[in-house]
Amino acid sequence: YCYLRTNNNPTCRPKKSDQLSPAHLIISCALTSKPDFFPPSLSLAAQKWMYGGLDTNVFLQYMAWITYPIVLITFSAGFTQILAPQAVGSGIPEMKTILRGVVLKEYLTLKTFVAKVIGLTCALGSGMPLGKEGPFVHIASMCAALLSKFLSVFGGIYENESRNIEMLAAACAVGVGCCFAAPIGGVLFSIEVTSTFFAVRNYWRGFFAATFSAFIFRVLAVWNKDEETITALFKTRFRLDFPFDLQELPAFAVIGIASGFGGALFVYFNRKIVQFMRKQKTINRFLMKKRLLFPALVTFLIATLTFPPGFGQFMAGQLTQKETLVTLFDNRTWAKQGLAEEFEFGGVSEAWKHPRANVFVTLVVFILMKFWMSALATTIPVPCGAFMPVFVIGAAFGRLMGESMAAWFPDGIHTDSNIYRIVPGGYAVVGAAALSGAVTHTVSTAVIVFELTGQISHILPVMIAVILANAVAQSLQPSLYDSIIRIKKLPYLPELGWGHQEKYNVRVEDIMVRDVRYITLNCRYRDLQDALHSTKMKSLALVESAESMILLGSVDRTQIGSLLHDQLSYVRRRQFMQEKTRLEHRDAEKSQENKEPHHVPDTGVRFQVTGVMEWEERQLDQLVNFNNCKIDPAPFQLVERTSLHKTHTIFSLLGVDHAYVTSIGRLIGMVSLKEVSTLVVHWQQVWTAEVPESKDSDEGPACGVQGWGQDYQRAECCLQTLWRLAAMMKSTLRSLCPVHVQAGLLE
Repeated sequence: YCYLRTNNNPTCRPKKSDQLSPAHLIISCALTSKPDFFPPSLSLAAQKWMYGGLDTNVFLQYMAWITYPIVLITFSAGFTQILAPQAVGSGIPEMKTILRGVVLKEYLTLKTFVAKVIGLTCALGSGMPLGKEGPFVHIASMCAALLSKFLSVFGGIYENESRNIEMLAAACAVGVGCCFAAPIGGVLFSIEVTSTFFAVRNYWRGFFAATFSAFIFRVLAVWNKDEETITALFKTRFRLDFPFDLQELPAFAVIGIASGFGGALFVYFNRKIVQFMRKQKTINRFLMKKRLLFPALVTFLIATLTFPPGFGQFMAGQLTQKETLVTLFDNRTWAKQGLAEEFEFGGVSEAWKHPRANVFVTLVVFILMKFWMSALATTIPVPCGAFMPVFVIGAAFGRLMGESMAAWFPDGIHTDSNIYRIVPGGYAVVGAAALSGAVTHTVSTAVIVFELTGQISHILPVMIAVILANAVAQSLQPSLYDSIIRIKKLPYLPELGWGHQEKYNVRVEDIMVRDVRYITLNCRYRDLQDALHSTKMKSLALVESAESMILLGSVDRTQIGSLLHDQLSYVRRRQFMQEKTRLEHRDAEKSQENKEPHHVPDTGVRFQVTGVMEWEERQLDQLVNFNNCKIDPAPFQLVERTSLHKTHTIFSLLGVDHAYVTSIGRLIGMVSLKEVSTLVVHWQQVWTAEVPESKDSDEGPACGVQGWGQDYQRAECCLQTLWRLAAMMKSTLRSLCPVHVQAGLLE
């Protein structure tokens, strides 16, 4: 039924040079990370220098403190909106969608790259609670896309477009590796946040590119004389002989559970802020006209609250995110009982000291204020991420738990007649990994923490806390990136989640679209023209006849356009007119053989509108010749009794966006990514008891559970989760804790 043209071009075959394709990412991404890392540091130093130089006048200090970030954020927002609005935000949700096979226009172009780099540099230099990990992933992906497009000019493997996805997969790992100099955690994190199923052949490419890019990134720091040698970004000095006691594991588990609830609350709060701004039509229309007003107001609010002589003195407002992490990871206890007069250490740690408040008050205020500030700041239309602010908040919560443990056990925990003092810095490391893992629904944050601190002594507490945090957060809210995908309504297939027994009962025939546009083997060119005008599908089903509906394959939309173009081409039209003119000229000569011609017909081509239209109508009525058409003889198809669970797995594994539904070879319908994702989102709304905002929402059908039924399902889900966690903690305590402390702890 069809003729397939094969491509014997050797450039499409695997080559040994294919193994070096990620190498082109290394230098470009590492060099790109340098201007996104050092200029913000210089900018923050300049702000502090300006603030310190005006210490004689508090009002001038305040003006300098708020003007500096407002100018940078406003410039970043304006520059990004003018040059490339696609550069706004993190970039990981978009990359998650692109790696699934969806084409997003203008997201990997040169102007988006320029807007992302410059906008991110200004945003980080403002001192706002913004992250850079997501934007680094987007920047590295744009480097990969631009390099692939540039190197395709020289031939080789880059002419094969199927290699682009592999390059982008390696680029995501490079982005995280350059951000934190954490190649191992970068590869694992990029896999977790961008892929449902990962091709193992890309595994070593990610490690290769991420390792050398992180190496170059740290070497640049040494050459710039910021570091003496290649070390971890946040070096810690925890004791290695006895980093923690087994009796501290319940405290670490509490950090994990609390971080799970905190991560879910952060995602919920961030989404509600965006939905509130969109729901208020008057405010939304006003901000659309004054695009720079919202980022300026948010920056003004946050800068005012963090002003050191003002409210910022109660939350260490003068510290940058890096300085905050350095102090929180300090292995020395700040105070035995949290009192100010017992504060023992100076330097940047003095920011946590207040004469009228103890350390616990400062940490609690810092956590509460930074929590809503970070959720609000990440909604500003500038290139920014949310990983680092959440990381800092988690470290502060862990430090609070560590200082509390040190206050409850001032002499340490007695084990085997030895006394080991509490290390609050270890609790900060555990909290940072747990909260960031809960927000992103990843476990690789544990590995990132180990590479950031340069120590692996707290591997067991970190893993326990991260796993518990993920267990709680995943049962309550989607990840931050999936939440952004829902808000932006990007074409992506969400996870089915836990439970949902209905997924085994729902069949494809229950959700498929039955009115499918198709073409037949004996169709006419007019039918092809009508099909192109009536649908926007990338491909059309080819059936044997309208009566049998036997599916023979699928034809790409571009191939149908080529068939119509060849049939109605300018060359064939010109040949027709030339032949028509030649016949008219011959007939005129025969009729004037014995007479003096009073007029000689013009031998040129005469284009008459009526004649051309009649010719086109005759051409459109001819049968289509599929001999020179590329036809996919085996399009992806499902039988009508396929369960939704299997359909979801196949869609996620193969990255298809639609599939034909057949019954004994007959085409009966089609199911696309939209139908599957709509039903999955509907189930998630039912189980999380979240009713859509409006009837015209595209996030899924309205939830069928109302009133007290929603509260009951939510409570039941939370109780089941807590019961499982309690059982896990109980078994862990019985196996790890000494016998003489089991009774008190279990009680």
